[in-house]
Amino acid sequence: MVDILLVENNEEICSLLADFLRAENYTVSIAKSGEKALSLYEKYGARLVLLDINLPGMDGFSVCKNMRKNDNVPIIILTARTERDDKLNGILLGADDYIEKPFDIEILIAKIKGIFKRRLARDMISDGDITLNISDGTVTKNGIRTELSAKEFELLQILMQNKGQTLSKDLLFNRIWGIDSESEMQTLTVHIKYLREKIENDPKNPQKIITVWGKGYRWT
Repeated sequence: MVDILLVENNEEICSLLADFLRAENYTVSIAKSGEKALSLYEKYGARLVLLDINLPGMDGFSVCKNMRKNDNVPIIILTARTERDDKLNGILLGADDYIEKPFDIEILIAKIKGIFKRRLARDMISDGDITLNISDGTVTKNGIRTELSAKEFELLQILMQNKGQTLSKDLLFNRIWGIDSESEMQTLTVHIKYLREKIENDPKNPQKIITVWGKGYRWT
């Protein structure tokens, strides 16, 4: 995954901006059309998108709308279009910021750093020796990566985000498998067992995921 996907069809602006971003040690992927931007994003992903509106073929608004269907990647619109309706459209489609050209490159870099800093803080959950990274779906114990299944990760995330609270079995099951799931409640019990084996120092005497008899489970 690259740090920044730069979607800009102006050769001079694109080259200049890419140089500035790389000087800040960001990895940059470049697309000069909306179709190419979606193709690159689907294939490689990006931590942030800098998006021009006036693109050949699919415009930036359509790109933003398509990216927002399945993802919450930060999107900063960079454009010469200054009309109020354009700004409103960009924000309503899910853009995180709307910056008019010409812009101050140092202010743009500061905004990018701010977004990365906020997302890092929001996407990392740490407690004791366990760190969960929501953005890339990884978990480490004492700094060493621990492989979890998708359902185990979801279960751990919910428990850690609600530290100290007893979560009922019904709530956990419905959140992860869905109220209409054909799976049985025993599936939750099995996943709790597997999760304990991976993150507890002594799975038979758990200190992190506590069973609250007759109620559910609690991260403590």
